[in-house]
Amino acid sequence: MSEIKGQENGNGYQGGQTTFRAVTPGGHPQDTSQPAFPVYHRKFANPAPLGLFGFAATTYTLSMYNIGARGVEVPNVVVGLALGYGGLAQFLAGMWEFASGNTFAATAFSSYGGFWFSYACILIPFFGISEGQVNPNGVPETQMADALGIYLSAWFIFTFIMLVASFRSSIGLVTLFFFLDITFLLLFIAEFGGNANVKTAGGAFGILTAAIAWYVGAAGLLSPDTSFFQLPVGNLARKD
Repeated sequence: MSEIKGQENGNGYQGGQTTFRAVTPGGHPQDTSQPAFPVYHRKFANPAPLGLFGFAATTYTLSMYNIGARGVEVPNVVVGLALGYGGLAQFLAGMWEFASGNTFAATAFSSYGGFWFSYACILIPFFGISEGQVNPNGVPETQMADALGIYLSAWFIFTFIMLVASFRSSIGLVTLFFFLDITFLLLFIAEFGGNANVKTAGGAFGILTAAIAWYVGAAGLLSPDTSFFQLPVGNLARKD
């Protein structure tokens, strides 16, 4: 924090006292080292890398299942990640972004944290969503696929909005949301059409999306104060 010496003012305030003004790493009122995830006089650490890493790890794991890696056909192991890392950790990152005044990051992390919570609920037998336990007669397989298609299409629409909102952030974030939107597009098309090849393609794009999220998260983690080098993300913010 920077030190400011007191001065006499109209209210009779006498100098000699020392007050402190909170500043961000680097001594600036606003840290813009990672566009779209600025730091406004934070007293706590930057939550953006946590949110990005949580999203990346969970997306990567599910996408590996979608491409059939190692012959895995039942992806329920992703439930742990969806609840603890992609869900809880990312949702908390979003809450901390609200506290820092970053609406874009808060909306993104909170929403995708909610996505992973909801996706975990679909896979957990207790909720009876995929097992047909809510309906005594069971849910027909084709109906469940169509329901998942509608679910994924809603996230495709939301991600497109986030893509548009990211145009003045960084090349890294624009690329991330672009490929994430393609991933959702392919996955909901695969559910509607029952095409395994399209689902595999969605998994491949998901792995690419996760790699970009890891990179952008690392760019925020490797700050000038903590690292000997930084990763470029391509600042698209308008310079006034």
